[in-house]
Amino acid sequence: MMPLRRLLLKGSAAASLLPLLGGGMLLPTRVLAAEWNRNAFTARQAGDAQKAYGAAQVSESREITINAPEIAENGAKVEIEVATTLAGARSIAVFADKNPYPLCSTMDFSPPALPFVKLQAKLAESTRIRALVRTGDGKNYIAFRDVKVTLGGCGG
Repeated sequence: MMPLRRLLLKGSAAASLLPLLGGGMLLPTRVLAAEWNRNAFTARQAGDAQKAYGAAQVSESREITINAPEIAENGAKVEIEVATTLAGARSIAVFADKNPYPLCSTMDFSPPALPFVKLQAKLAESTRIRALVRTGDGKNYIAFRDVKVTLGGCGG
């Protein structure tokens, strides 16, 4: 083999990675990761999760549509769709009131994106689903839908 060629390849590969290491581009940092609202996702009551999410003041809205089955035979996998026609919608959060951790998910949108979310949630028992929409001006709107679960998804 050609040991000089191998040595040259190793050296050039290391030299090309040094600027990335020096600039911190190869290190996982908080800057590259999305913010995670620990208090909201670990709250045990739906009201506490909603407050930790920053939505203590909400207005009920008919411009939010929740499409979920009225009766879910298996709570381990319940499809939920949330859409809104509210102008300037920037995020949608979905809560299941009787789950051990009520906040199921949050999604943020950039302005050209349509505010539509489709997710599969695990529901512990029959519960009320809350869909909370935050608009660009910081206002929060909410809609509810009850889902009856015949076989619980969280150990029930």
